Amino acid sequence: MIQSRTRWHITSLDIEGEARAAALARTLSLTPLVARLLVQRGYDRVESARQFLSGGIECLHDPFLLKGMEAAAARIHQAIERGERVRIYGDYDADGVSSTTLMTYLFKRLELNFDHYIPHRTREGYGLNKAALEASAASGVTLIVTVDTGISAVDEIAYANELGIDVVVTDHHEPPHVLPNAYAIVNPKQEDCEYPFKGLAGVGVAFKLATAVLGEPPLEWTDVVALGTIADLMPLTDENRVLVKFGLEQLRQTEKPGFRALAEIGGIELTTLTATNVAFGMAPRINAAGRLDHANLSVELLTATSDESAAAGALTLDNLNRERQQIVDDIVQEAQEMWAAKCSAAADAGTPEPSVIVLAGAGWNAGVVGIVASKFIEKYYKPTLILGLDEETGKCKGSARSIEGYDLHAALTACDELLDHYGGHQAAAGMTLYRDNLQPFEERLSQLADEWLTEEDWIPKTTIDLACKMEDATIKVREQLAQLEPFGIGNSAPKLLLQGVTLADRKAMGKESKHLKLSVSGQGKLLDAVSFGNGHLTDLLSHGSAIELVGELSVNEWNGQRKAQFMVGDMRIPHIQLFDRRAEVGSNSIRVLRRVLESASFAEGVIVVPNETWKEAVQSAEEDVTVSKQFKLLTYESFISQSVRCPHLFVLGKPASAEKLAMSLAACQDLETVHLLYDNSDDKFTFPTREQFGQLYQLLRRDCPIAEESALTQLAAKLQWPVSSIALMLRVFTELEFIRAEEGLLQLLPVTVKRELSHAQAYREAQREAESNEILYASAKQLTEWIQASTVLQGQEQASPSQRNEGVGIS
Repeated sequence: MIQSRTRWHITSLDIEGEARAAALARTLSLTPLVARLLVQRGYDRVESARQFLSGGIECLHDPFLLKGMEAAAARIHQAIERGERVRIYGDYDADGVSSTTLMTYLFKRLELNFDHYIPHRTREGYGLNKAALEASAASGVTLIVTVDTGISAVDEIAYANELGIDVVVTDHHEPPHVLPNAYAIVNPKQEDCEYPFKGLAGVGVAFKLATAVLGEPPLEWTDVVALGTIADLMPLTDENRVLVKFGLEQLRQTEKPGFRALAEIGGIELTTLTATNVAFGMAPRINAAGRLDHANLSVELLTATSDESAAAGALTLDNLNRERQQIVDDIVQEAQEMWAAKCSAAADAGTPEPSVIVLAGAGWNAGVVGIVASKFIEKYYKPTLILGLDEETGKCKGSARSIEGYDLHAALTACDELLDHYGGHQAAAGMTLYRDNLQPFEERLSQLADEWLTEEDWIPKTTIDLACKMEDATIKVREQLAQLEPFGIGNSAPKLLLQGVTLADRKAMGKESKHLKLSVSGQGKLLDAVSFGNGHLTDLLSHGSAIELVGELSVNEWNGQRKAQFMVGDMRIPHIQLFDRRAEVGSNSIRVLRRVLESASFAEGVIVVPNETWKEAVQSAEEDVTVSKQFKLLTYESFISQSVRCPHLFVLGKPASAEKLAMSLAACQDLETVHLLYDNSDDKFTFPTREQFGQLYQLLRRDCPIAEESALTQLAAKLQWPVSSIALMLRVFTELEFIRAEEGLLQLLPVTVKRELSHAQAYREAQREAESNEILYASAKQLTEWIQASTVLQGQEQASPSQRNEGVGIS
């Protein structure tokens, strides 16, 4: 048994949904799995599905549906006519950099007199500020166009108006109740804006402005739209999906020096670029400039006109990103030590550890604390707030990341009196507060978590799109799934549950055997599966186990061959696993046991042996194999009289009977694996046939009387049968009064009444025991089924009558 790391939520279609999926499959020539996935994601009609799969420029909305767009476009045209000096005012993250870059492309084409300004993250902070506005006025700027910022700058824009500067705001953040008095505001989230899609990134809004000004969508700039949209985690639905799709195509064939240099420094092959490459290869380097230096470095790279300057800029960003990674690693290390100390102190005080992680460190870079918080979520799965502390002022500035069920914005609102400033949404937020408020802040947040979250909420959840079987794991299905790309927020890569397969092979791979490669079989086919970071499970997976895999279908290309492959995110084996080592033990069962325990990470379990002699042999071996492990060494008699937590049971030495083995299984709590370490080739008792009973009787008629002391060995030698079989048959004959021991001799008695062999209790008991003990010599598959049946029966016996009627489920 292998437990999944997360709780699985499997979505499914109702009867009507299945019918619509079948219609899509027929009409659009789709595989059933892809058709079902489309229906599940809301594309349940032929036209909507066709548009989703192959829609293009016609899916883009009219930019003039955005409130304020007409005034914004007119003001830019006016600036051209008047020859005004214009300034682009952006933000320091990847979306802000992308927005600034796109507006730069536009203003260059319009031949405007312009420049751009992005505030320094730590010295100036987010958004418009009065000092920057004063500098703009002093430079003769009469129009500022904001990108990815400005919607909340009420006071700053009022000040700009006083300075004689018009401000056109383009933004996508949530508008406040009171909007700034700007010349024009373009934001699809304005209350009375009729624009049909509210999920544009800041760069998406800038693209719509460019479209309005130029009179047509500048598709050649969708590369930078893709960068900002993906980096800002915007939903890849509606026109975002179209823009990113066009953008990725642009990037795959780009001639822009900046993007080419960015791809080269990141080891990205542009011809096969995906949204994942952008998210994890390009965006972090673009973001690194604003986190550690100045975002202008990223704008300069994306607007570079020569390969030389682009290469130098990409190298600078790569170095900053490496520095950022090291800073993150250092803060993570320090924060983990801080958290461990906090948990230890709670344990010493007899109190539970905090339900929300709140950690503040002197000198922690506020630009990367959000990344640290995300890493804590991955490791501890608790709402996490990481803050940088300014020791001189006592002010803490940080970022938070949450888990499902815990609304960060609501929690921060409930702590409003403790905070200097905060903002964000359910999953992520930023805040500023003073050091003296940290303790009550943590206590209040933890209290809210205890009130809001159930026991289940503390377990990470994996939402699975569809269950599938081996017939769905094909190249054709994967190629059709590619039509759903690009994948990202709101249009995630399909997560599948592969069922109905068994484990055919497994091995560790990669550096330090860190990763796991599986081969699973089903429906007469084999499929390779890869699970990164799970190499340690190799020796905990048993050949032939029924295994369930959650992950994504992919294609493995090697030496010109393409075949389907499954990328595993989570897995489980819902039954107790059997590790059959009977063929390898021979007379060295203790040595094999030691090797098994040393090769795998078994933390806890029981080694059960037939008797005290075996126990002494284990303890007197070269090295007690139980010393370095939390293992109990027990005989059957001592084991079956108690109930023991035993995830792993090692059966060392052949059990006296199947009944003893079954009783030991019943004594195990939380049993996951059973390891058989006994020689099943020696002295196997085979229940004698009626013909054999007849042969022995005829031999007795000829040879009796026989010395009782040597009868067993003599008869066994003459018939070439096991002594154990002869002993049973003689007990049966004695009980039926066919023979009798008298004065040291075995005598044959006259038979006056016909008696059936089954009339003898010894015969019936031996027959039952023989039938039962056959399982000890059975195949691994038969034994696995027997163990499963035994444990299911135990569970039913321990359950209430109502629970038994429900049957056995897979957790």
